[in-house]
Amino acid sequence: MTTTTTPASAAVTPPSPSVPERLRVPAGFVLGAVLLLGVAPVLLSDFRLNLLAKYLCYAIVAVGVSLAWGRGGLMVLGQGVFFGLGGYAMAMHLKLTDAAATGETLPDFMQLYGTGDTLPWWWKPFADPAFALAMTVLLPMAVAALLGFFVFRRRVKGAYFAILSQALAAALSIWLIGQQATTGGTNGLTDIQGFFGYSLDDPVNQRMVYFVIAAVLLLLMIGARQLFVSRFGELLVAARDSEERVRFLGYDPANVKLVAYVLAAGAAGLAGALFVPAVGIISPALIGIVPSIGFVIGAAVGGRASLVGAVLGAIAVAWTQSTLSDAFPAAWTYLQGLLFVLAVGFLPGGLASLGVVLRRRRTAGATRTTGETA
Repeated sequence: MTTTTTPASAAVTPPSPSVPERLRVPAGFVLGAVLLLGVAPVLLSDFRLNLLAKYLCYAIVAVGVSLAWGRGGLMVLGQGVFFGLGGYAMAMHLKLTDAAATGETLPDFMQLYGTGDTLPWWWKPFADPAFALAMTVLLPMAVAALLGFFVFRRRVKGAYFAILSQALAAALSIWLIGQQATTGGTNGLTDIQGFFGYSLDDPVNQRMVYFVIAAVLLLLMIGARQLFVSRFGELLVAARDSEERVRFLGYDPANVKLVAYVLAAGAAGLAGALFVPAVGIISPALIGIVPSIGFVIGAAVGGRASLVGAVLGAIAVAWTQSTLSDAFPAAWTYLQGLLFVLAVGFLPGGLASLGVVLRRRRTAGATRTTGETA
């Protein structure tokens, strides 16, 4: 009698995803591009579109948070540091450009506070647009690399890492406030008029800024998605769940986490740089402890492990903050904290996991009913 055996390779080869399943992610990005680049500019007024541009900057930060926290388990409560470094790098260049357009050598706030006739030495390189653009990303990444190198080598993680990152955000905010003559102090860098030769008072140019921000967000989401499904993404999840097993496989989990942390810092710095022309200001109030927590809350509410969930959560929380903080200025901070506690404590996967949770409960209920009937 002849028996037919299945080859071993065929037995272990996972089934290929169906065509609709393979097209789900590309279709989602196409839908997002249509909504952001086609529908929103048509339906929203200039004021609402400017607000959406601001929210999309927060969503760019959420992309990095989803990578570092959702995949790597790093509670990054200090993203305001990198957001601020990128924002100040861009604002310094734009303030110098505005001053040069009026025939001045110093920004307006330096003339007001009487710092003399000489531009501080560390301001001078930012007059070069290429240098300023590079610093909006490279400076936050360099600071993150330096901090992460010492932190991850010493295996600092969990609450200790979160506290350390928050302390860094507080230190930067305090330093900026104390340097009024060179950073604008509490007010920050305000009244920014132009953006690489374009007047920000023109609604057409403001729409151009919105399109740039939306395009950057979509491109970063595509890049982050590729990282999620790559070998690095698998290593990052493995380092989050079991560092010792990753070491036994010959990889250093400290290096894996460091790369994720640096990439998240670069995304936050880029978001801060784009935030400046969208809003026309950058100040210590936008980069301290409270804003840093806000970045994490958006990702937590939407679903930090889900890239789309983190982005939508960041936009939703930012919109809620703008709506409720005007009506309840004193109570919004408490509500923000409550959102974080509820998301982390009762729905760790965020709203993106709500469907999965409901299906599990429905399946468990059906199983329990079947067992009682039997």
